[in-house]
Amino acid sequence: MSSLRNSLRALVTAGLVAMLIAPASAARAEPTPAELTQRIEKSSTELERVVESYNKLAEDIKANKATAAKLAARIGPLEEQTAQSRADVGTIAVTAYKSGRLDTANALLSPGGPSTLLDRLDTLDQLSRQRQQRIAGYTESQRRLLNEKGRLDATLAKQAAQAKQLTASRKRIEKDLAELYEMRRQAYGRATEPTPPKARSGGKSGEKAPAVSGRAGVAVRYAYGALGKPYVWAADGPNGYDCSGLTSAAWRAAGKSLPHNTRMQWGVVSHISRSELRPGDLVFYNSLGHVAIYVGDGQVIHAPTFGRHVEKRAVDLMPPYGYGRVR
Repeated sequence: MSSLRNSLRALVTAGLVAMLIAPASAARAEPTPAELTQRIEKSSTELERVVESYNKLAEDIKANKATAAKLAARIGPLEEQTAQSRADVGTIAVTAYKSGRLDTANALLSPGGPSTLLDRLDTLDQLSRQRQQRIAGYTESQRRLLNEKGRLDATLAKQAAQAKQLTASRKRIEKDLAELYEMRRQAYGRATEPTPPKARSGGKSGEKAPAVSGRAGVAVRYAYGALGKPYVWAADGPNGYDCSGLTSAAWRAAGKSLPHNTRMQWGVVSHISRSELRPGDLVFYNSLGHVAIYVGDGQVIHAPTFGRHVEKRAVDLMPPYGYGRVR
């Protein structure tokens, strides 16, 4: 009986141990490649939103700084004109003083007598009033421009703070992605999903850019030249790119200026259908969160995300949002 009780006690103890160990083991279970890939893609999408928000902010800051510089260029001459007009008023006052005091006897004895003196004083008074009116006009214009520049400076200060916050968010997401890549590499031998053979970098395989004429051809050849270069946030070459940085750099080489932001690029291109796609056109993805350049044969070149390199992939690397032609 004692032996039976000991056996039962041993079984219960073993069961309890198993119950305690099982959840811990499950909690420590390594994520599968699919789970890691899903987490990587989620973080990559989040990073792309942050980067494109930063790019949009950078474009806005650039435009506001240009406007502020123009305002400063207009304020400077107004200050000079105001100072000169005030100096003129001072000169007129001195002249009026002399005419009214020191030169009174001469004016009375000269041909025309008192009327000459009065005419001179009236002329000086008119000149003084004109200068004062001019000063008032300059001062009002200067005040208006200074107010406008003050508002712009306040906006620029807010934008600088926003840029700092976005930079901090970007660093946090990149850290998370680096950890996810390392987990995937240690567990499964690769940091990312294998690239399909037909999508691999043309720079590594020796593949040449297709023969495309005109400015579109220049943009396509530039994109081929960027294959294999690293993704670098907010960069537009020549040593690294983010997605909109690559497309803007490619078309800049072709003599066309595109803003360094996906949504803004969508706003300046002509929207076309998929059937109209030709090399050099832009393909937009992820609710305008990503952009690539079409290079023909159903392929695009794009800068994917942190930790990866510019690559050539099928146009359906993700569901396209729309298609655009650089005007």
